Amino acid sequence: MRKKLNIDELKAKALEVRRDIITMLTYAGSGHSGGSLSSTDYGTALFFNEMNIDPKNPEYSERDMWFFSIGHVTPVIYSLMAESGYFEKNALLKFRKLDGFLEGHPCKAHVPGIECSGGSLGQGLSVAVGAALGSRMDKHSRRVYAICGDGELQEGQIWEAVMFAAHYKLDNICVFVDYNRKQIDGDVEDIMGIHPLDEKFRSFNWNVITIDGHNFEEILAALEEAKNTKGKPTVILGNTIMGKGVSFMEDLHTWHGNPPNKEQAEIACKELGTTLEEWTTHLENN
Repeated sequence: MRKKLNIDELKAKALEVRRDIITMLTYAGSGHSGGSLSSTDYGTALFFNEMNIDPKNPEYSERDMWFFSIGHVTPVIYSLMAESGYFEKNALLKFRKLDGFLEGHPCKAHVPGIECSGGSLGQGLSVAVGAALGSRMDKHSRRVYAICGDGELQEGQIWEAVMFAAHYKLDNICVFVDYNRKQIDGDVEDIMGIHPLDEKFRSFNWNVITIDGHNFEEILAALEEAKNTKGKPTVILGNTIMGKGVSFMEDLHTWHGNPPNKEQAEIACKELGTTLEEWTTHLENN
């Protein structure tokens, strides 16, 4: 088991992840900014405090399993992986490049550590639920984590998986919903409302925890409660802000699938305590 980071260390690591995200997106010239930034904090908590993983041995038999069902947020996925040690950080600078291996959606064939290739929204939770049931059948003590977007919950397949997990009392799975209330076309409630989300999950017999998805104390407490909940699966509804950490991106759906240009990236990096050149050099040398 790797050393867990404390709260201050998690905050510092999340800052580095946000710097990675801005730099990757800028050099790629494409990709998803908003959800990557909104999911940074709980992703950091999972990778650096919660999960039993061995980045140097991705197929480690005792590992916990993680699935980003919102597969398009690869900037945060790859940053978390690189910062954890799955691969060198300089690979991030070839995100979405033909001479790199980090594609716009996660590919198990090309990126060791990805449990399942991602793409169509809704499918990742079904895979995670299957992994949880399979682990229990194997009498394996691992935990399974799935990360879903709130707009993704408009997919019918999500609710089949939710019903399945409750029916089989899969208390070894924990789902985190990135509840930033935005999707590519606008506000989630305007496109196809999912409110009241907590009541929906409770009606499916899930343990529901609602938190500030940018507060590490609340994130860690929720994850601890999830581990201690028996007989039913747990969902953590993390209230987050699209584009969190970059002032001109925050709470704007227009940043769902757009990258910053270099001028915007300079402003973002300054807000994150660095410069684009400084962080590019940092990634090149690691």
